[in-house]
Amino acid sequence: MAQPHIVGVRHHSPACARLVAERIRTLRPMYVLIEGPADFNERLDELYLQHSPPVAIYSYLSSDRTHRGSWSPFAEHSPEWQALQVAREVGCAVRFIDLPAWHDAFSRMENRYADVADHEHEERAEAYERALTEKLSVQGRDALWDHLFEDGCDVAELAQRLSTYFDHLRGQDPGSQGNQAREDMMARWIAWAMAQPGEPGRAQALVVCGGYHAPALARLWQGLPATLPGTPQPSPETTDDEEPASQAGGAQAPLRFGSYLVPYTFKRLDAFAGYASGMPSPAYYQWVWDHGPEGAAHRALQLVMQRLRDKKLPASTADLMAVHLRAQGLARLRGHEKPLRSDWLDALAGALVKDALDAPLPWTYRGTIRPGTDPVLVQAMDVLAGDTVGRLAPGTPQPPLVAAVQAELAAHGIALRGQLKLDLLTETDRAKSRVLHRLAILRLPGVRRTQGPKLAMSGERTELWSLSEPLEQQAALIEAGAWGASLHDAARARLEDDLRQAQGRIGPLADGLNQAAWAGLSALSDTLLRELRGAVAAEPRFEALGPALSVLHTLLRHGQMLGMADAPVLRVVIESGFDRALWLLEPPAAITPADMQSHLEGHLALRRIVADVLAHAQDHSSDAQPLLDLEPARALAVWQRKAADPAAAPLSRGAALGATLSLVGRTDDAHAHAQGESGVAEAMQLLHSLPAPVLGDALTGLLALAREQLASEPAFVAGMDRTVQALDNADFVRAMPSLRAAFAWLPPQERGLLADQVLSLHDATHLSRRALTAHRSGEAPPEQLAEARRVEDAVFARLAAWGVTLEEEENTEKAPRP
Repeated sequence: MAQPHIVGVRHHSPACARLVAERIRTLRPMYVLIEGPADFNERLDELYLQHSPPVAIYSYLSSDRTHRGSWSPFAEHSPEWQALQVAREVGCAVRFIDLPAWHDAFSRMENRYADVADHEHEERAEAYERALTEKLSVQGRDALWDHLFEDGCDVAELAQRLSTYFDHLRGQDPGSQGNQAREDMMARWIAWAMAQPGEPGRAQALVVCGGYHAPALARLWQGLPATLPGTPQPSPETTDDEEPASQAGGAQAPLRFGSYLVPYTFKRLDAFAGYASGMPSPAYYQWVWDHGPEGAAHRALQLVMQRLRDKKLPASTADLMAVHLRAQGLARLRGHEKPLRSDWLDALAGALVKDALDAPLPWTYRGTIRPGTDPVLVQAMDVLAGDTVGRLAPGTPQPPLVAAVQAELAAHGIALRGQLKLDLLTETDRAKSRVLHRLAILRLPGVRRTQGPKLAMSGERTELWSLSEPLEQQAALIEAGAWGASLHDAARARLEDDLRQAQGRIGPLADGLNQAAWAGLSALSDTLLRELRGAVAAEPRFEALGPALSVLHTLLRHGQMLGMADAPVLRVVIESGFDRALWLLEPPAAITPADMQSHLEGHLALRRIVADVLAHAQDHSSDAQPLLDLEPARALAVWQRKAADPAAAPLSRGAALGATLSLVGRTDDAHAHAQGESGVAEAMQLLHSLPAPVLGDALTGLLALAREQLASEPAFVAGMDRTVQALDNADFVRAMPSLRAAFAWLPPQERGLLADQVLSLHDATHLSRRALTAHRSGEAPPEQLAEARRVEDAVFARLAAWGVTLEEEENTEKAPRP
């Protein structure tokens, strides 16, 4: 029985690419089957356009409930790319045979060509490779690979080594469920190809796949039906591990899925940038493919030495000679006919690094380069990674978003180069701002706001953008096409995903909705609205809700110019946040100094919302739709209980009482009808019940919430004056810091009016208000003066105990306490 020729490879290995090309030319198979997305088979001709690798097939699955993407990258020295090119050269039929990237097998894989197929296999592979490195006295997986396979051996020996290596690497491991599904799909394609008519003198099928899959495919294809495998379609019912949309209480969300070619970069391919697939140092291996090992070494040393000299790092001619000598010696010692990549890198480290190493050599481990790595080694690894950027051939099909963005930019006269200054109060510039904010939501490189207000309703009028067209912009725009066909739809879908990723944290939710206001994205999906309602209801901190509710309420009521006024998403978040904030406010809790401002902002936000709802109810008939679906009476009841709770924090008690006093006349609640003196009496009763150190905290809450009602009341000013005058010197010193913070809530003009009333109480109207309000340079602050007076009084008391008395001057002018 004829057998398929299954070539297990390591992705982006030049040795494996050389083997694949030789096998196809020698065997001239009827079918070349490549591990790649089967949904792309009808568009394989796109891969034969005049592209400049590296390029990748970007596949995506996106809906209102989930989003995921996967890349299948190709460099010129990738085995899969050589299989594509040589197969057409020889006249073979080419098919991709793997599952589409939207299949659940790829739900947690961003790269089809990952070295480690699954977590279970990773431990087995590491144990096997660790045993090999110890046996061969080699350090690191990549050095082991070079030692075994990149040494220029002939293709027959290379094929035998690869087969043995991958057989031991996989063993009898069945693999994860995702890999089993992928291997079943690939095996069915092999069975189909083997059943097709052949030609004399030609092999039937050659399979190019990751070495991990090769042993399993050799077993699985036999006995499978010879029918053409169908391409699975994404299911609208369930994505990832989420519940079906029908169970979520809504209609099934439409799915967006597809695949497009995108330009790729060597930086993204490099394992030391975090890429979990194939070979490190892609530029070096491209030089190996182009010029052979000796030519690659010459090119690498030339560029590394040039980079080090440009960076003012040590790199003399003597150092270069030392690198050559060390590399040759290491190669002989390790049994290499010619120095390999690890030999050259070890030689560079030995010759150029003069100090002790604070981190392991970066080529001895996988992943990003660790902190503390010597700068010489960092630069060397960057040179070997390369900065090549792939380019797509003109006419390559692209998602509709690309043309839509170009049309939007042209329509608004935006050129992606230089600086762009916008006046947000003009409709033309506001429209340009919306376009740029939508591009920013899509994370488009080259679009960056360098100056402008943080909040969409701040009232500032100027924005400054830095615009450019970096090489990676085209790839990012094509990949962004997964979010939608138009700029509006794509930005909205991406924003919804960002809001979903906030996972119930009100701060990121508010930031996202503020971003929606900038971009003019007021309509979000019903599914997201339900999710946001539940997310806000789970916020654990009252202090986190306050600033967010303030921003969102302002957008709801005054966001007409931004298109956000009365937006349903704002209603949902505000109503849920209001209920949650009251629930969190009810129990007594300590407030840290860092949270005081946020706590007050929470009270202020609730007060503004309640006042707005009450005013709307008074201005409209009882049959009119309420402004927001919430109960003001509940908020008033919570504030009343909080103000009366001796276990609550003084700041919160003062703010709660201030909130109720500020709403006088807006409600029929009996307590809220307290007018004038009765309100002042409640405030003074609260202040008198508190110890001196926290007196100012309660006053801060009162003035923050009821400044207009209290600061202008003569009875309140007189009461506060009596309270302060009644403090002894020790208590006055303890109370001073919090009292100063409390009066900071008064604007300068109101502080001046308050100073006039205090001077009048002490018959000191001949003095200017500046006697109490002015800040004099070089003068000690009031708390220091108070502390000095306390010390002075203690001295007088000690002298009096000894029978020594000092007579105070009778003509000293008396003034109120500072």
